[in-house]
Amino acid sequence: VSTQSTGYITNNLRMFATRGLVTSAMNCARSVSHVTIIGGGLMGSGITQVAAQTGHKVTLVDLDQNILDQSTTRISKSLARVAKKKFGDDADGAKAFMENTMGAISTATDACSVVKDTDLVIEAIVENIAVKHRLFKELDSVAPQNVIFTSNTSSLSIAEIAEVTSRKDRFGGLHFFNPVPVMKLLEVVKTSDTSAETLSTLTSFGKKLGKVTVECSDTPGFIVNRLLVPNLAEAIKMLERGVASAQDIDTAMKLGAGHPMGPLQLADYVGLDTCCFILEGWSQKYPDVELFKTPETLKKLVAEGKLGNKTGEGFYKH
Repeated sequence: VSTQSTGYITNNLRMFATRGLVTSAMNCARSVSHVTIIGGGLMGSGITQVAAQTGHKVTLVDLDQNILDQSTTRISKSLARVAKKKFGDDADGAKAFMENTMGAISTATDACSVVKDTDLVIEAIVENIAVKHRLFKELDSVAPQNVIFTSNTSSLSIAEIAEVTSRKDRFGGLHFFNPVPVMKLLEVVKTSDTSAETLSTLTSFGKKLGKVTVECSDTPGFIVNRLLVPNLAEAIKMLERGVASAQDIDTAMKLGAGHPMGPLQLADYVGLDTCCFILEGWSQKYPDVELFKTPETLKKLVAEGKLGNKTGEGFYKH
């Protein structure tokens, strides 16, 4: 056999082996039919909506029944907009869509009773590691061993959240973006303990939601926030140094880099308190990383209650 033929055969064997590994990884994904989402805020209700829309049975959990009532109302209004866009003048189709989706959603105030009969838990509560630890430690004691746990955290370590459980191999991150029904991206986060089956299951679930999934290791901010938040902070520091005005910084990045929003406009949109919280958390954990230092202007605006769009004033008046 010639050297050329040997190389051809070897390359093809490698190609088929790679395909086999990919197929094997995808085949190990477990089916997810019942999802439990904990936290009835904007993120929790958004995740609930997209999961129900895509044929999943969903239970939304919050300690406060009033929040659950507000969430279901929010979901119903959002679905009405989706139905109008999707079905147009087809009133019967829109009605069936609304009824089927809302019918797949139930609510509860006791998470422990719900997780006994679920496939996947998605936590979307306050960004506080102690609160998350209390929740997952309690859930771990009652949930069947096959249940996969995930967090929607945007800034905390998935491994640190998982450390209080006995299912570190069945624990990962599912980082959705707000507003969940609109934003296509889903970051699927793996720790060093996350099993191939868990990762495959979470990725497959994300695709069934209609999301574009990207896999990422457990690093501060994952992909998007790790790149984005320091960028926003640097824009604020540039403003502090008097390099340019807020408007000129934003204009430069919109027209020079093709960004739909400038960094200071985006900071206002995200919420200056959110930006500050993420940076403070990172700088406490990684004090030697200059990129994670919180700008003094950001601290000052947050202390004054000027949080951006949500309060009507931040770097801009809204």
